Amino acid sequence: MTQRARFTGKVVVITGAAQGIGKQVAAQAAAEGARLALIDRAGYVNDVARVLAAEGAEVITVLADLEQWAQTEQAIAQVHRRYGRIDVLVNNVGGTIWARPYAHYRPEQVEAEIRRSLFPTLWGCRAVLPLMLEQKGGAIVNVSSVATRGVNRAPYAAAKGGINALTQSLALEYTQHGIRINATAPGGTDAPPRLTPRNNEVADQQEAAWYQQIVDQTVNSSLMHRYGTLAEQANAILFLASDEASYITGTVLPVAGGDLG
Repeated sequence: MTQRARFTGKVVVITGAAQGIGKQVAAQAAAEGARLALIDRAGYVNDVARVLAAEGAEVITVLADLEQWAQTEQAIAQVHRRYGRIDVLVNNVGGTIWARPYAHYRPEQVEAEIRRSLFPTLWGCRAVLPLMLEQKGGAIVNVSSVATRGVNRAPYAAAKGGINALTQSLALEYTQHGIRINATAPGGTDAPPRLTPRNNEVADQQEAAWYQQIVDQTVNSSLMHRYGTLAEQANAILFLASDEASYITGTVLPVAGGDLG
């Protein structure tokens, strides 16, 4: 694979960078010359930054809970003070907390799912747009999901459907200002075990069966009948973030082996 340098000199902010897709995006962006800001509420993100810095990357970390507006605003402002600009924002925070049929969700769990998988992207866009307007350009890539149609995670699906609508609405408002706004919609993705559990509950046999239904439906819905890799997800995100996608905005790109959700 030919090494490219699409982000040389560019400031790339990645949220949820402590593990999974966000960590992979950070590693690949660093290899392409990005000046990185990694935002996460877990201290593991500092370990990611240390590895990238040892490999020669310019990288800072910010610890923040992006479900909260005030912390999101402060985090983005801190990055801007450090670098003086933000060229790319990858809104990656989110993820299913529980896996169960909708009738089994408690009301507070529904609210928690929406806070986890919609609000960090809402707040991230709101915090960065004034800065991109001032500098007259930028790119935002939101990480959505093809699970807007899927079993046993209706609140998560609703949150990700909100991200799709947000992406398209903001593109209509801000493309004329030189700001491109797109999203990827990942399908099932192989990743190492989570460093932090999705929730504090001990899964019983019923919970395990409900989660297995998600796995089965995901594989069966994909034309390739497999999960994707972290690199396959990061490749799509970084393409949309790069100047190679200069004529693409308002698009939600499925990255799911043919599963359109």
